[in-house]
Amino acid sequence: MNSASSLALVTSRLRVEEKLIMQALRDRGAAFEQVDDGELRLEASRSRPPRWDVAWNRSLSFGRTLYGASLLEQQGTLCVNSSQVVQTCGDKVATTLALTEAGVPTPRTIVAFTQEAALEACETLGYPCVLKPVVGSWGRLVARLDTRSAAEAVLEDRAVLGSWQHSVFYVQEYVEKPGRDARAFVVGDECVAAIWRYSDHWITNTARGAKTAAAAPDGELGALAVDAARAIGGGLLAVDILETPDGLSVLEVNHSAEFRNSIEPTGVDIPGAMADWVLERVRERSATGARAEEAIA
Repeated sequence: MNSASSLALVTSRLRVEEKLIMQALRDRGAAFEQVDDGELRLEASRSRPPRWDVAWNRSLSFGRTLYGASLLEQQGTLCVNSSQVVQTCGDKVATTLALTEAGVPTPRTIVAFTQEAALEACETLGYPCVLKPVVGSWGRLVARLDTRSAAEAVLEDRAVLGSWQHSVFYVQEYVEKPGRDARAFVVGDECVAAIWRYSDHWITNTARGAKTAAAAPDGELGALAVDAARAIGGGLLAVDILETPDGLSVLEVNHSAEFRNSIEPTGVDIPGAMADWVLERVRERSATGARAEEAIA
């Protein structure tokens, strides 16, 4: 790299993932600046020159990631992932819209804005069905509604939480998993690794103790993951995929997913693949800047 300011790695705290990313960058001789998102001060200004060519977002906060990327992009920094991708991934309604618009299979979903309409949505989809917050991660506040009485109780609970987001009722059909689902990691236009996540619980997050095993990143699974990533806007993404009686279906797309539990079962250097892709973006930006300077000279 030309200077330490070519690349920023923006973090909230250093999890295993961020430490692996930094080691991958060091192994490649890349200069980068680790930036604590709590110390960022970003002015809305198109005239302020960019501090970094590329910013790699690894913040834990959706809000900090979204607004930080938006402000940095206005100043001319390329953000990975882009603010548009972060916004789409972080909002389940926006994700569903992007997937359905692109023709990517995803579970049937109904959005309602009152408890009464949400209850009708549950009845339309049938029980069990799933209620999710429109913004959230790690399976928090996701509820399986097995009966009408359960739906009435949970919908009332959501309505009194206070946030307007909790009164946007995202109701999704329940897909009976065969004891597993898949997570596929997409880097640019390639699915570099995939895992099966096994659990007796209907939520199969590894953060909740799901066991993992390697899945083939090519074939139908990998192709669907790439299609989903493209529908969202591309970049470094993790795609959650379900097996249904009608075939594979995309459940969610994550803009800053954890991958520590996926390296060993797959044998794939996931942080290395991500670092290579980001550093290629840095080289492209540096080359563009050099050409611009030559043109001015």
